[in-house]
Amino acid sequence: MTDQIHYPLFVFAITFLVMVASACIGAVLAKRWRAAETGAREDFGVIEGATLTLLGLIIGFSFSMAVSRYDQRKNYEEAEANAIGTAFVRADLLSTADAATVRSLLRSYLDQRILFYTVNDEQKLREINERTARLQTELWSAVKVPALAQPTPITALVVAGMNDVLNSQGYTQAAWWNRIPTAAWLLMAAIAIFANALVGVGVKNANAEFGLLLVLPLVVAIAFFLIADIDSPRGGLIRVGAPNLQSLSDSLRTQ
Repeated sequence: MTDQIHYPLFVFAITFLVMVASACIGAVLAKRWRAAETGAREDFGVIEGATLTLLGLIIGFSFSMAVSRYDQRKNYEEAEANAIGTAFVRADLLSTADAATVRSLLRSYLDQRILFYTVNDEQKLREINERTARLQTELWSAVKVPALAQPTPITALVVAGMNDVLNSQGYTQAAWWNRIPTAAWLLMAAIAIFANALVGVGVKNANAEFGLLLVLPLVVAIAFFLIADIDSPRGGLIRVGAPNLQSLSDSLRTQ
């Protein structure tokens, strides 16, 4: 299911169809229930209200989880740009030849990090990750050799800055992997199905009030779509771009 959640429109379509089906099934079952239990309407209203309230709370909590992960991805993009910019400046502390090598590698590395945020094709993404890993190895070697040759507090600053660059990429990748668990989606969907079924039971005349049966399924489908969209780093309409990395790249071209 995780792969499908990469596509929020798919989530919207499936959710709407399943919720409508649940409401219709509830409306069909309501005919027998009404005939046998005409005096239980007040108790049913309490159960229906409690279920809908619980559904609203669960959707709210899931939305909060998605937004927090979205904010985390944005913050790590900013932190990654700051780390690369700091490492680029600290390259001045190395010799002229070593500084030129580090800066050249950082420019190439920055280009790959920008592509990471913009590419959606899985094959291209794997290639970007492979190039990023190679550049990380080259960057570390570029600062390790002069640091071992002259182990001074000044070269330690360069090494620390490069370490922040490498760590920031790992934090970013972890944030992009961190999404709402599939189990949470399934439990939320189960509650939504029961809630829509109860709404169907509560409709007095399903044929005359069929439009009412579509209201809650549509609202739930939109809510699921929004949560899936925010929680999907690459497949949604609301995405985390790379404005800070792009701004850094533009400024480095002038240097």
